[in-house]
Amino acid sequence: MNLKTKITKIHYDKNAKGIFYSLLGVCSVFYAAGVGFKNFLYDKGVLKSYKVNAKVISVGNLTTGGVGKTPVVAGIAKYLISKGEKVCILSRGYGGELSNKNVNIISDGVNLYHNAKEAGDEPYWLAVNLDGCAVITCKDRVKAAQYALEKFGVTHIILDDGFQYRRLARDINLLLVDSEKMFGNEKLLPQGPLREGVEGFKRVNKILVVSKNTEHSRAEKYTRVLSKKLNIPALLCKTEPEYIYNIKSGEHLDKGVDITAISAIGQPEQFYKFLEKDFNIIKTITFDDHHPYTKSDIENVKGIIVTTEKDAVKLAKYDKNNIFALKLKTEFNVQELLIEHAEKKQN
Repeated sequence: MNLKTKITKIHYDKNAKGIFYSLLGVCSVFYAAGVGFKNFLYDKGVLKSYKVNAKVISVGNLTTGGVGKTPVVAGIAKYLISKGEKVCILSRGYGGELSNKNVNIISDGVNLYHNAKEAGDEPYWLAVNLDGCAVITCKDRVKAAQYALEKFGVTHIILDDGFQYRRLARDINLLLVDSEKMFGNEKLLPQGPLREGVEGFKRVNKILVVSKNTEHSRAEKYTRVLSKKLNIPALLCKTEPEYIYNIKSGEHLDKGVDITAISAIGQPEQFYKFLEKDFNIIKTITFDDHHPYTKSDIENVKGIIVTTEKDAVKLAKYDKNNIFALKLKTEFNVQELLIEHAEKKQN
């Protein structure tokens, strides 16, 4: 078990203890001071949030990785495009080879300009799966937003993983919560998975509880409880397996066969649970999130490989006909989610 995996395991263990856990707690004190001071400066107006001439929707979370932001971002973008809006998604481009000091056009909505290795997993997947939507990566999302306005004349900007990025003012702040892992051990990084403390809830307009399961009654109850507890409107997002397809031919995979499951995502446990229901997993191979796949990672794997769509975009470049991807369907009420509540702070 590498260090990152060990720390992630601690994040979701409320009974964790020991010297290493205590050492992480000391580090969390310094992290809390830094994050708290930054938010204080924004709250008091010392640091400014910049407003652009477009509707800005932030999709983010309080915890690290694996909540399910990317399909939600895609769902919002598709809805807005269907209403005739010009949409651009802004991402930091984490894990991509392109310098995120620059404004990088991954897609202009028609043409694709970079591959997954250059763009990063999530921006590339969004660019491939969204027609009519520009996708840009840049660390400075104020600069990227201004570029999108000048270059594409966008009416709506979606910040992918933008909750903690306060330099760009937003009209709607959406917070995603995993219905199973919730807020982990409720500790701040690095002792826990929280990027900031409970003060972050005051900036939230809507909560979207993501249920990655095939049965949603528990998640529905948690959605109601969370909404009442925090006094914030909360909706449920249902994410379920739809089918498994060959990434080269598109052929669907019949249930019941032997497979090797491979993933490099933030929280792979639910992916494996989805597969266990209908397939015989003979082996699982788990890499770190955003792992840069090489041919050696898969060349000796025999039989059928099943991976996530996020991983599939990086594995598609290899001349292998035995790689399949799990297609998920994500359902939530986009219209209700985007109804604004002006009484909330938007920065």
